[in-house]
Amino acid sequence: MSHRIGNALVIASALAAVGLALKQNTHLLASSPAHFALARERCFGVARAGKNDCGTALHACAGHARYDAAGDEWLMLPAGTCARIAGGSLKPATS
Repeated sequence: MSHRIGNALVIASALAAVGLALKQNTHLLASSPAHFALARERCFGVARAGKNDCGTALHACAGHARYDAAGDEWLMLPAGTCARIAGGSLKPATS
């Protein structure tokens, strides 16, 4: 009988560890949205050709940038990163 209790405790502990890992690292279980919130900002003028995140006045889709570092193409980056990138701007370049 003691083996059954020991096995049950090991299995229960393993399931609890899996549940805790899922809660901490995924969106599968209910959690505070603040836990996964990451401040982001649009950084203009740093996208490589074909690697932009969204559309502009010239096209409507991501991945359609024609030139590297075009002033109206942007990437979504963690807040504060754009200011540290050469040529990066928080506002689109005016033509």
